[in-house]
Amino acid sequence: FDFGFSNYNDQSNYVTAASSGFVAPGINGDDFKLRAGKSRNVNVWFFMQKLNIAKHVLNLKYGMGLELNNYSFENTKLVFTKNPTTISEGVTDFNKVKLAADYLTVPIMLNFNFTPNRKKGFGISGGISAGYMYSTRYKTKEGNDVNKLKNDFDLERFKLSYVGEISLGPVRLYGSYAMKNMWEKGLDMKPYNF
Repeated sequence: FDFGFSNYNDQSNYVTAASSGFVAPGINGDDFKLRAGKSRNVNVWFFMQKLNIAKHVLNLKYGMGLELNNYSFENTKLVFTKNPTTISEGVTDFNKVKLAADYLTVPIMLNFNFTPNRKKGFGISGGISAGYMYSTRYKTKEGNDVNKLKNDFDLERFKLSYVGEISLGPVRLYGSYAMKNMWEKGLDMKPYNF
């Protein structure tokens, strides 16, 4: 299991996005700011293995699992609609507004284990991961009333990311940064997790 935070690098041109009708006029980068402590990443690995290449110091590390990303927005009036996807600001001030995107992910990394004779040693890993989005939903909460809207919201189905890890004894720090935009159209955001 990995537990961390999700965010994105927003390079969107909101004037172009509004003229295409993807976002409503007046929507800008401030409307997509995330609640840092509430935007979470959880990875559930079915398996993660190392294949020895050289004296257990150099290894090929690979696996498969689920990458779950929750983007919780500061703007609690943000509204996503489907068919076609549009993003606007509504009148209801929800307690919570979030977009969740879940992927089946396969990472492949080169692993350098600097203490191969220890069970929990020191090492670094770096490589890439490929993910396929299998579920996306927009969720709002108002009081005890929770609403979920499932759709792909014009998010890219496939995600390629740079991935890395640092192992410090029993603790492992990880990070990923997507190579491409997470949207098919309208917005330009590259997601990252750490």
